[in-house]
Amino acid sequence: MSPCLDVYVWISERRPETFMRFIESYVNAADPGDDRLHAFTRLHVMRSGSEADAEEINELRFDPADDAFSLYLRGREHYQAIITVTRDGAAVLGLSIEAPDDRPERLAQATRLVEQLRRQFSAPAGIAGVELPPPRDRVEWREEEQVELRVGVIPAP
Repeated sequence: MSPCLDVYVWISERRPETFMRFIESYVNAADPGDDRLHAFTRLHVMRSGSEADAEEINELRFDPADDAFSLYLRGREHYQAIITVTRDGAAVLGLSIEAPDDRPERLAQATRLVEQLRRQFSAPAGIAGVELPPPRDRVEWREEEQVELRVGVIPAP
């Protein structure tokens, strides 16, 4: 597979309805590619998760002492749908698509997708880049070197 263009939006608050809308819109729920989606949904959408669910989500953490984690899922129409819970109480929602070799076309595609996600989720900011990892906090959002497109500004905490 060719490289992926990763597009992310910053969601200032972790709201169950936002996660649910993202999952319903973009995740292949019938075949999510990671069964921990069910634990995530119980914990962060329905808010009725068990200790076993929390243990499954802990497997996703970047470091045991780190609050941040990312869940990489199969997309409905996109290669991947990515949900990241940040260290600082926010969320980052993302989509991955095949990256065109033509940089102007890639930026145009990224712009359309960022704006679509910003509108749908009332996101203050978006970023995009090829093989761009999801930022785990505000510092990583601002400092990410691979960013090809940056739109909007995340609000101060």
